[in-house]
Amino acid sequence: MRRFALFSLLLAMAVTLAPPVAARAAETAPDDGTYAADVTVRVEWDRSREYYQEALRAKLDELSETDPEAAAVDGAMVLGEVTYHYTDGSSAHYWAEFSMTYADGQYSDIAVSLIGTDAWFTASNIWVMLAACLVFIMHLGFAMLETGLTRAKNTVNILFKNTMIICIGILTYAICGWMIMYPGDDWIISDVFAFGLGIGADAEGMTPHYVYPDAEYTVWTDFIFQAMFAATAATIVSGAVAGRIKLSSFLIFSAIFVGICYPITGSWQWGEGWLDKLGFHDFAGSTLVHAVGGAGALMGAIILGPRLGKYGRDGSVNPIPGHNLPLATIGVFLLWFGWFGFNGGSVLSADAEETSMVLVNTALAAAAGCVAAALVSWFAGGKPDVTMALNGVLAGLVGITAGADALSWPVAVLVGAIAGAIVYFSVIGLDRIAKVDDPVGAVSVHLTCGIWGTLAVGLFAAEKSLGAQIVGCVSIIAFTLVFAGVLLSVLKATIGLRVGQAEEIEGLDLAEHDMSAYPDFQRTYIRSYHAREM
Repeated sequence: MRRFALFSLLLAMAVTLAPPVAARAAETAPDDGTYAADVTVRVEWDRSREYYQEALRAKLDELSETDPEAAAVDGAMVLGEVTYHYTDGSSAHYWAEFSMTYADGQYSDIAVSLIGTDAWFTASNIWVMLAACLVFIMHLGFAMLETGLTRAKNTVNILFKNTMIICIGILTYAICGWMIMYPGDDWIISDVFAFGLGIGADAEGMTPHYVYPDAEYTVWTDFIFQAMFAATAATIVSGAVAGRIKLSSFLIFSAIFVGICYPITGSWQWGEGWLDKLGFHDFAGSTLVHAVGGAGALMGAIILGPRLGKYGRDGSVNPIPGHNLPLATIGVFLLWFGWFGFNGGSVLSADAEETSMVLVNTALAAAAGCVAAALVSWFAGGKPDVTMALNGVLAGLVGITAGADALSWPVAVLVGAIAGAIVYFSVIGLDRIAKVDDPVGAVSVHLTCGIWGTLAVGLFAAEKSLGAQIVGCVSIIAFTLVFAGVLLSVLKATIGLRVGQAEEIEGLDLAEHDMSAYPDFQRTYIRSYHAREM
């Protein structure tokens, strides 16, 4: 604990002591090796003035042939480094943008804008890497929540699935998902689809040049943070299909879903694709992560069909309660804890102002969602339902994820509270009206509330378009439903998707693993009179 506290203090000092990006910048830097007019600093460039003049003029000559106005107004830019030597003997290293314009046959002087310092670069990398670790912990939360809300006889199966999901997700995202989602300029279909292999790290990927203009983290930091997100999409699906899906089929589905489907839709905004150009805003993934996972969960639950005994022949609905609510509660608190990294890390820097605002909005929305869901379940159902309160926490978190960076704290409370109310009616509607069997409420939490959170940005955030938000939701969810539907149908027609009736009654722990999570408390063969399996 003391080591963690010391580390936290050092991180805070690094952020605090890092000079503001343009704190000591000159509008136009002098030649390297000379003194500025006020004799307070000597600026040393990493390369000569002639090098930058040649590089910038070559870019401007090419640009002026195709877009003279852009050459005159925006100009050309190259990245470099400068060191400021101060008269007190100190020095500071900065990452810099060297720029120049061309108009009426004349090149302007070279202008220099500072974009970051070594201390800022280090602090930002540390924060984003810590955030990746927090998101990693969320997978334990998902495992505990899914285990607690389902039958004891499927515990080993659920734990195995959730263990494999994070491992398969990281590997498939490294193999191809990363390059599909962040293709740069290497699109196969412009702004719509790309494909590549590997992580694509090079020497520049270790410097701020990698993510200009933010100058905040390396390619490795970026990859590990995004890989934690990718596996989340398949984890969401796991809860909705629990208790009746074949293990092999689910693992194949997860690999393809995380490696191809999730990165394609993610590239449309986060990879600077067509939705990004349209103005769609999804800060940390209400739609891009959660609604994608929720759409896959919905299609999985529909194609698989309900668990045995869930619905009677007369249309009656038979609740199948989870076996361990303490585990489910632990899972939700782990998820809430991890969500501070999920949203806070999505700032992608150690920017204290924005990160702190995002964390406050995240906490407030979760709390409001819990209270709203608990009250609605109390008044509508007659008794307060702890499972609804827990899902209310998650509903608030999913709801605020799209706009945590763009909404004021009172609006965050409103968004979370509405999400908490929505999740109750969504769970009841899917269960009793649509007859979609979702053991953990994954579709309601992640799809329904993901849509609400994304639309809320268009409703409440300044300078955000509701139309763009609607287009983004519809296109991403429609693509995911079709992709997941086709994939699951192919698996069903080839290797099979659902376990046999006898295996489902016996429990997947014995049928798929020949193990029991609670050997001292369970009989080998378990049937439930309550679920009408006898």
